[in-house]
Amino acid sequence: MFIVFEGGEGAGKSTAIESVAEELRKRGYSIVVTREPGGGLGKEIDELIKKNLNITPLPELFLFMAERAAHIENVIEPALREGKIVLCDRFYHSTLAYQGYGRGIPLELIEKVDEIARQGLLPDVVFLLDLPEEIGLLRTERADRIEKESMVFHKRVREGYLRFAEDDPSIRKIDATKPREEVLQDILKVLLLMVSVQQSV
Repeated sequence: MFIVFEGGEGAGKSTAIESVAEELRKRGYSIVVTREPGGGLGKEIDELIKKNLNITPLPELFLFMAERAAHIENVIEPALREGKIVLCDRFYHSTLAYQGYGRGIPLELIEKVDEIARQGLLPDVVFLLDLPEEIGLLRTERADRIEKESMVFHKRVREGYLRFAEDDPSIRKIDATKPREEVLQDILKVLLLMVSVQQSV
């Protein structure tokens, strides 16, 4: 299974992924935890995208796409072929939300290049950890270039995510304003049912 966690800054994706991975491992599942950017071409590309103030929207988009293609080929697909469950921090909805709604790159352009990079791979489920952008930003150190963007930028990003959640049945919206344990239980309630159903097929 390929499971993606999405959400704005400070939504608690990393914490949720760690907790979900721990719970699934306790139940005997083999888990791979990965992330974008940084899962395909390494930490260098992550640092380049997050720290380089000179990157404009279009080059930024193509860096993400190169990272995604390598990530799928080198990490995600090999793990899925081995029957492992892959938990991924961000995937293509992030690109549409941040580079599309946030940066203003036309969604049609993003979808075209993403289709090439993604090579047909789609997640089985996407957990959208949603909370107001002002709450999320208070939870972060606002240390990197994207976190330092304006509140208006982050509001547009959240708007994009919420629109995707209305149209995409693979997205399960999770109220990330809840305590961490409740967020975890909301995710596991959906995920454990999906895992058990897939195993019985």
